[in-house]
Parts: sequence; structure tokens; C-alpha cells
Amino acid sequence: MTRIRLATARDAAMIAEMSRDYIEHGLGWSWTPARVLAAVGDRCTNIAVAGESDDIAGFGIMYYGEETAHLSLLAVRPNQQQRGLGALLLAWLQKPAQVAGIERIRLEVRADNPNAIGFYRKQGFRESGRIAGYYRGTVDAVRLEKRLGVALHAPPP
Repeated sequence: MTRIRLATARDAAMIAEMSRDYIEHGLGWSWTPARVLAAVGDRCTNIAVAGESDDIAGFGIMYYGEETAHLSLLAVRPNQQQRGLGALLLAWLQKPAQVAGIERIRLEVRADNPNAIGFYRKQGFRESGRIAGYYRGTVDAVRLEKRLGVALHAPPP
């Protein structure tokens, strides 16, 4: 069984490299080790990693707001895809949003990545718009949204 845990500062460089190689390829490097490290320390953000301590198979970064959560990044190493890791990471990150009563999760995905768009649709996300030139003015984004149901916590008596 794959272990999912919160990322630590030791994971920042590997997460940043995975973002550069699997998400930001061709765009320049935005999620640098310093930016990932800042997200690790942000109390409104969770970074989940899947895999063993020194070998991360996948990760996800979710920011939790008052009514909306934003999935900033989600990546699984190509040799680990089609094993359900992305869905496990997304479900793990979604649980705190549900418990907190957050209404929806939003994300942007590269319009030139049909596999990612298909993955998110299978996870219950629906297209809510397109943004021309969202990524460095060169690649369009598809904005996706998932409405969350009733919070997981019990209702007040």
C-alpha cells in the first residue's frame, strides 16, 4: 500500500524538480525549491507526497481558503501513473476541505494536456472556463471546478 504523508522541508527540492519536469516543461520554472519550501510552511496549504521517505512517486499542493480550495499542483512520476496514486493524493487533499465545509475545489490545467483534463473529469471536476495565455502568455489553461458535498463532520446537535 502506498503511504501518503505531509511533505517536509526535505521534500521541497524533489517536489520542485517534479513540477519543473512533469508540469512546467517548456514554460520556465515557477515552482522552485524556495517556493515549494514556502508552501510547506504555509498554514493554509497542505502538500501531500506519495511514496517512501526519499523516493516520492507523486505529490499534490492544495491551498485552503474560506469557501474555495485551490489545487495548485498535482503530479505523479510517469513510471508510477495508471496505479491510482493521483486519485489517492487528490482524495487525501480533499478531505480537509470537506471537513472544513469548503464549497468547491478549483484548479487550472494546461489546455495542451488532455490526459490531465481527462483525469480530473474522472475525479468529478467540470470545466468552468478557459484562460488564454495563462501559462507564461504561451499556453492556455482550462479551469476546472468540483463542488463538494456536505462536510464530513457531524452536524451540530
